[in-house]
Amino acid sequence: MNPIQHARVSARRWGGVPDDYVAIHALIDSTKMLCTDNRHRILHTFWAVQEVVIPVFGHTMHNSAGREVDIKDICEKDHLLPDFQHRFIPTLSDFVAAMDDIPTKGLVQRVERFHADVVQDAAMSARLLSPLAATGRLASLLITHNSWFVHTILPMMGHHRPALMNLMPPSCVFDAMRFELWMDNGSDLPPSARRLPSAAPNTLVSPVSLRA
Repeated sequence: MNPIQHARVSARRWGGVPDDYVAIHALIDSTKMLCTDNRHRILHTFWAVQEVVIPVFGHTMHNSAGREVDIKDICEKDHLLPDFQHRFIPTLSDFVAAMDDIPTKGLVQRVERFHADVVQDAAMSARLLSPLAATGRLASLLITHNSWFVHTILPMMGHHRPALMNLMPPSCVFDAMRFELWMDNGSDLPPSARRLPSAAPNTLVSPVSLRA
């Protein structure tokens, strides 16, 4: 589905009109401009809800009907689960595990230099480093330390826009990522869902089991 279709789902569920929700769904799908197949779905994760969507829109919103709605519920129920046939919500680690082994030599020094020269506060630093905290893999830092995230996503969160500078392109993430069947509308289970005791390749994973 495209953002307006997801927004119509939200309007039916929570009230109001699709325009109340379309910006949220457009952000989740904004990576389509970086990768035209379903590898783009790195924002279809709880990491992205917590570290990208909520910092942009807040924890709740009021729709045009005057109802307060949780942003997390809009993302989870109206976008993430529908795009994976309500079978699962992948983790960021699932996407990073699909990235071919990419050289990380010099990456630590490059990231440290970027934080020393450009990052202006602890909150911005923590946001940029959050993929490493979530996955434990240095390669995950490519998801936030690239020109798209720095010049598009950080300003949406209210962070100061860094001066123009050479940065890694977002293609460094997707060029290194294998296309796997679970990305294709839930045609298979990702590694995180396979670890659930009741999971099997053709078994639905209850959304209830995915809640914190």
